This record gives sequence, C-alpha cells and structure tokens, in this order.
Amino acid sequence: MPDTLASSARPRRAAGSDFAPLARRVRDSGLLERRRGYYAAAITGNLLATVAIWLAVALADRAWWAVALAVPAAVASARTGFLGHDAGHRQIARTPRVNRWLGLLFGNLLTGLSHGWWNDKHNRHHANPNQVGKDPDVAAGVLVWTAEQAAERNGFARHQAYLFFPLLTFEGWALRVAGVLDLRNRPMRRRIGEGALLAVHAAGYFALAFTLLAPAQAVAFVLLHQAVFGLHLGCAFAPNHKGMAMPAPGERWDHLRSQVLTSRNIRGGRITDWLLGGLNYQIEHHLFPSAPRCNLRRIRPLVREHCARVGLPYTETGLLESYRQALGHMHRVGATLRQS
Repeated sequence: MPDTLASSARPRRAAGSDFAPLARRVRDSGLLERRRGYYAAAITGNLLATVAIWLAVALADRAWWAVALAVPAAVASARTGFLGHDAGHRQIARTPRVNRWLGLLFGNLLTGLSHGWWNDKHNRHHANPNQVGKDPDVAAGVLVWTAEQAAERNGFARHQAYLFFPLLTFEGWALRVAGVLDLRNRPMRRRIGEGALLAVHAAGYFALAFTLLAPAQAVAFVLLHQAVFGLHLGCAFAPNHKGMAMPAPGERWDHLRSQVLTSRNIRGGRITDWLLGGLNYQIEHHLFPSAPRCNLRRIRPLVREHCARVGLPYTETGLLESYRQALGHMHRVGATLRQS
C-alpha cells in the first residue's frame, strides 16, 4: 500500500497551490476557531475523574481489589496526555503563553512527561512525517521502520511485529526517561522549571500510591498503571502513520501530499474519537494541527472532497485493519533478517 500511494501522487507533487483552496475553505468555515467551552468541560471532567479514582483507592482501605483501579487511572492519565498534546498544538487557548502553561500542567505536573521535550519532538514529526532522517518517530530505536535500518540490526528486528504490543507496556517509562534526559538540552530557566514540575509529579504520585496502599499493592498498582498507560498511548499513536508512504531521501512533496499520503484515518463514532483522543482524524490533524480536536470530525468531509477533486488517495480504515497494516509493515521490514 505505501508504494502504491506514493507512486500515485508523485506526478502531481509539485502542485503546491493544491492546499490553498482547502485551507481557505476550512478557515472560512470557522472550524479553526478555539472551542473554550469544549475544553473547559473536557478538562473539568478529566480532573474530576482522576480525583474520583484516587478517592476510590483511598476508600478501598488497602483491599487488593483497589489495584484494579490502576486501569481506569491509566485511561484518565492518557486523557490528560491528550490534553497536553492539544495544548502543544495551541488548540486550547488563544495565546502561546497560556497553551504552554497548560502543556506544563497536563504534561509535567499531572502526567510526568516533559512538555518541552515532547513538543520539540512532535513538531519535527509534523514538519516531516514518515521521512527517515527528519521525523524522529521513524528513527531507528528498539524498533526499526525500513529495510535499511533493519540491515544494521541483529536478529531482534526479525520478530518485532510480534513484540510491538508487549513493548508498548514500557512506553510510559520510556517517555518519562527521554524527557528527563532531555532536560540538559533546555535553557537553564526551563530546565529548572520543567525539572521541578517533574519532581513534584513523581513525589506526589509515589506518595499517593504508597500511602493509600500496602507496599506490595502500591508496586502492583504502579506497574499496572504504567503498563496500561503506555499501551493506551501506543494504541492511539501506532495506527496513524506506520505502514503508510515514506518519502525517499531527498524527495520533496508539497504540504498537502506530505501530510495526506503519510497519514491514516480510523473510522468510528464518538467512542473511537474519545478513546483515541481525536487522533483517529490524523489526516485532518496533520493538515490543520491547531484545529480544536472536536472540530476534526467536521473538517473531515471537506478534506475528503478536496482530495477526491485533486486526485489524491485518502486512506481511512477500521481500527483493527489499521493495526494489521502497521504490523504487516513492521513484519515486512524484518524479512531480510528472517531470510538470512
């Protein structure tokens, strides 16, 4: 599929003006305007849910069933992470300053993820999606995304598709470690500010767990919470680009094609929108990253119509099919190692 998508678009990749009529139509429709009422309700609901879950842990009086509350706690943490994502894209407030403070609140303080590190990494991804050497999300790491990357690895990559979901259970820890390590790259003032918020989060999180639960229960709660949190985030991000077109080194596509051809939408209703934090409208999100999450559903038909008009493939699948395509791509990448 990726090669077919790429080749079908290349004859018109120089048509840089193709995006302008779509951008004008979306802007004139008012769908880029802030939705403060929506975000006020989302933030309030998420904070109340988080408090309610921890209150239930306290009322359990150290019963072992309280450990199971780590699952809804992880879902609430992922919701907080999605709010941090939206703040990073300046979807919530009108000014960059307020959005940054919201990002620090949802990221560093409430989730324990460095907002500065994530924002820098994510902006580079949006600028060059699926482009090796420019998009950090397809850089070779524990997993590899191209045959060239796999050729430089040992036998681990040959079975990476089977290990993908188990590895996601460690994603929460990996994101935290990466954010802490990146603090040394920040200006001193931001290093101190972000580092202090991360420390407050860690202290408060472990204090709550080990105060409200017996030591063994607290350890089990933390491990389950972080495993489900990482799995939830990974399941929301994985379907978006894995297995989609990847521009060749040095190849340049215009904005419309570089965002549409590398992205995949996930079909579904309000429940899918909620579980995936609106990222199931990945094409619309990449074309209009500052558009409020709740407006992406309404932007979608405008983008679909425009892509049909200019002859550009628009990829949209069900959730399970998106995982099949993503895992299939990862399995194909390791084919050379399996054959050898």
